[in-house]
Amino acid sequence: MTDPSKPDAPEEAPAPSEPDAAPPTVEAVEAGEDVGRLPLPRKSRGEAFGIASRLLGAARIQVMCDDSSSRMGRITGKMKKKMWIREGDLLIVRPWGFQEGKADIIFRYSRTQAQYLSRRKLLPTSMDLFGAPDAPPSDSVPPTAT
Repeated sequence: MTDPSKPDAPEEAPAPSEPDAAPPTVEAVEAGEDVGRLPLPRKSRGEAFGIASRLLGAARIQVMCDDSSSRMGRITGKMKKKMWIREGDLLIVRPWGFQEGKADIIFRYSRTQAQYLSRRKLLPTSMDLFGAPDAPPSDSVPPTAT
């Protein structure tokens, strides 16, 4: 029973939970003009880079992840109609915690965005397939016809 001489104490509101940290991004600047922001995988959530290796159909894609494991990726609902994924595309995937061989596809980089990340050395070496092809050394002399 409560004491009538004490005023009712206001109920304490639960402490606001820490807002979800903004995803890590990189500012993309090409030729002096700002192109936009590119999201990077959140390591705290287990996200990783991946490359689409085989299209399986029914919103499923075989993905080779940067930890050298192959997973079946599921295209999430918001991406099904908006973004088409092809073989060789760079992706951000989030592996499932309860099933080892599966992952959700979170984001797809365009070819230009993947090349930008490669030039900035933001991709792991196992995923860096988007760099410019190596040019021949400049000091080599072309053969002359005699």
